[in-house]
Amino acid sequence: MPSLPAISMRPVGLVRNEVHQLRDDWGQVVSKIEIDEEWAEALEGIEEFSHLVVVFWLHRVGEKERNLKKIHPKDRLDLPLLGVFATRTQHRPNPIGVTVAGLMERDGRVLRVRGLDALDGTPVLDLKPYMPALEPQEDVRLPDWTGKL
Repeated sequence: MPSLPAISMRPVGLVRNEVHQLRDDWGQVVSKIEIDEEWAEALEGIEEFSHLVVVFWLHRVGEKERNLKKIHPKDRLDLPLLGVFATRTQHRPNPIGVTVAGLMERDGRVLRVRGLDALDGTPVLDLKPYMPALEPQEDVRLPDWTGKL
């Protein structure tokens, strides 16, 4: 296989909230996404959507964690040892997070969202409106171990 090209990205904004350590209960966390002035006009019309797909860079994942190939989900030894691509861990070769968050309001270039699992200061790479019709419509299959989470 030929070598893969390097990819360069620039954040379009930052997450602002009171969360500085990882947690499990992100559902009620309210965050602000501050979009860089350069991209402010790209937000036009986003307030008409109830949810956003937020793509972000997990900036606190270290080099050691980026080289892991297998983990126990949530570091629970009662769960199977799995390849990182079969989990939602932040420990991945390219620590990119993707979350569907509820859009509460837009104030200029600041979006207030609920349920974004990102720490304060996390760089935001992209935003997309969540559109259920573009998501899988058939039954979704999950392994048994996910029920223990």
